[in-house]
Amino acid sequence: MMRIASIGECMIELRQMPGGHLTRSFGGDTLNTAVYLARLGARIDYITALGDDPLSDEMIAGWQDERIGTGQVLRLKGKLPGLYMIETNAAGERRFYHWRDASAVRGLMSLPETDALLASLAGYDMVYLSAITLSLFDMAGRERLIAALQLCRDRGVRVAFDTNFRARGWPDLDLARDAFGQAFAASDIVLASVEDLSALYPDDGEDALLDRIDADEVVLKLATPASIVRTNDKATRIEAQPVTGTVVDTTAAGDSFAAAYLHARLSGSDPVASAKAGHHLAGTVVCHPGAIIPREAMPDMRESTS
Repeated sequence: MMRIASIGECMIELRQMPGGHLTRSFGGDTLNTAVYLARLGARIDYITALGDDPLSDEMIAGWQDERIGTGQVLRLKGKLPGLYMIETNAAGERRFYHWRDASAVRGLMSLPETDALLASLAGYDMVYLSAITLSLFDMAGRERLIAALQLCRDRGVRVAFDTNFRARGWPDLDLARDAFGQAFAASDIVLASVEDLSALYPDDGEDALLDRIDADEVVLKLATPASIVRTNDKATRIEAQPVTGTVVDTTAAGDSFAAAYLHARLSGSDPVASAKAGHHLAGTVVCHPGAIIPREAMPDMRESTS
């Protein structure tokens, strides 16, 4: 079984409920993808930094329950995880509020253990990260991570980059554009969306956005329920099957798409079939509240190509 490393941040998630009540769970884009990859049968480790507090202990236990490897999680004395709150409107669209500036993972690229951690990436078959991962670090930290990814590719490790973009994570858009360009050049697979990239390149249409991505394999999720897959300079449009349930929460739609796409690719499916798998899982996830749906709600992925 191929080994995958997912790099990023998991935070405490608070969800606004009727009557002003809050529920607590955990979430983060690369962690959500790791959970869905594990549920689909992948062997995956999560790479991050947490504190030495009880909430961090709960996270570790939850990930292990999902069969995610936690041996690469660094624990920092006196630190805490980040926190965010979600509000959703009647259409299922979400709004996030974050408290994360001093979270443990911010120091991940500047620890005594960082060199060994980055060197270990060469032992995986694929490394997955997102633009949110890059936004966690300062310029020196991002350059350190990108250099490690380039070394991994030289050794045959595939790198997958998700363009999940949140403007609040970047001090200015030029810095973000530069980081995206470096990530594109260091990646084998780029999972992009018009929503993400239009925030950086507002004058570009779909074709121009695709042209900006210097990678052999690109998936561009569109504003409509569809995507474009480009491989070997050939672009194919894939329409998503209609969602059969009621959309209640679009949180983790992109994260689950990424998981199903990458799992299908690593299992031998071609990019078009893999995109169909991505749409299929995402179409189930948006019909449930929260980033991680109940295990029993996971769809039969064989239906994605039927």
